[in-house]
Amino acid sequence: MHVKSLKVFCDVVARRSFSKAASENRISQSGASQIVHQLEDGLGLKLLDRSKRPFVLTREGEVYYEGCRKLVQRYYALEDEVRAMHEKVEGRVQVASIYSVGLSYGRWLLDEFARRYPEANVHIEYHHPDRIYDLVAEDQADMGLVSFAQPSRAIAAVEWCEEPMPLVCAPGHPLAVRREVDVAELQGLEIVGFDPHLRIRRRIDRALQEQGVEVVVTMAFDNIDTIKRAIEVSNGASFLPEPALQAELRSGSLVRVPVNGLCLKRPLGIIYRRGVELGTTAKHFMNLLQNFDQTAQSTDDGAAMAVGFEHQDPLVAAGR
Repeated sequence: MHVKSLKVFCDVVARRSFSKAASENRISQSGASQIVHQLEDGLGLKLLDRSKRPFVLTREGEVYYEGCRKLVQRYYALEDEVRAMHEKVEGRVQVASIYSVGLSYGRWLLDEFARRYPEANVHIEYHHPDRIYDLVAEDQADMGLVSFAQPSRAIAAVEWCEEPMPLVCAPGHPLAVRREVDVAELQGLEIVGFDPHLRIRRRIDRALQEQGVEVVVTMAFDNIDTIKRAIEVSNGASFLPEPALQAELRSGSLVRVPVNGLCLKRPLGIIYRRGVELGTTAKHFMNLLQNFDQTAQSTDDGAAMAVGFEHQDPLVAAGR
């Protein structure tokens, strides 16, 4: 059986769509449907129950899918390994990322990887954190870039870096003129916060509680960009990851206020499907992530990114 046919079948199942799988493999939708029919005819049984919308796997289809998925992954990993013997890195890495990571580091990562490996390609899509875990678990992404990475039975997590989360406020805020404040002075401070269901919100709340401080969240949102805009409009304040603040701090639309006795950080991590061997190209991309040099990278207008990574061997890093 041709590996391409098995890949089409796996993509149909993973995406729950013939049209999306067809587009991914550059064939027609009818071509994808025909391939699945041929597999079923060869086996003499049904792999998909098409009487339901959307279709579901039959019991036999579930077993067949799991086996095919491993075969296809191993085959393409083997191709990458053989190509790497000639020091030629090519192929595609599919990455799912939270928005803030993409805004802070995405462009540099893509440009630097293309410079090092011009015959390889990295595609980054931006999603809600929960969706990233689903995409990795369903093999629709080779890896995910998230904050507060959580391992599970299906997901492996690798530490990436920690981003400082300073207190920032609008230029007209009373704290904007202060060179520094003590943590106790934050008692009762009104801030624009993160939604309560997010881990970053719980981390901030817990850190303040440990200092005996309680703030008042007047507005809450689920993304950093909206919080920044809300601070500017409401003349407010918040705790936000520093790499996402560079443009505003330089322009003066936000002001950083050092807080004595408080050190907040947001951990970033890399997740990938447990038990799946990353291809050579994906391992090279992970190595790039874990060897990120804060002194060598910059944002679009030249400010250094506030993040650094410890050196690790690429194969060791990918296999942790």
